[in-house]
Amino acid sequence: MPGEIHRDDSCLFCAIVAGTIPSTRVDEDERTVSFMDINPASDGHLLVVPRAHAVDLTDITPEDLGACALTAQRLAKRQLEVLGADGVNLLNCTGEAAWQSVFHFHLHVVPRYVDDPERDRLTLPWTPTAGDPDRIGAAGRRLQDGAGR
Repeated sequence: MPGEIHRDDSCLFCAIVAGTIPSTRVDEDERTVSFMDINPASDGHLLVVPRAHAVDLTDITPEDLGACALTAQRLAKRQLEVLGADGVNLLNCTGEAAWQSVFHFHLHVVPRYVDDPERDRLTLPWTPTAGDPDRIGAAGRRLQDGAGR
């Protein structure tokens, strides 16, 4: 990324990207840095962040979002091959109500291990149940129209 990268001096992940806070880096390129999550949901759980500060999914540039997604894909394949994971969850939390705790865009790349609670502590946060078709349709129409609340 040419030129100076925007950072937020109060941001934990900006400090990790800058190297002023230690981390276990797994991968980095021109736009992204990937490091192990210190509160892992499973063995091999890592984070992919853009080098440039962006608060969340609504703030990140399309170029950095694309770079983060491609890095997450590459590392998910590595988790499957190197760690022997059975699957991978990709998770982004946007906003405090959605469990975002560090306000620098990041993707959680969480390898999954079938029937191995020692290596995999992630459980579903909700029980999928059928929704009301009228509510689903109404929300879909509002989103199609771009209408607000």
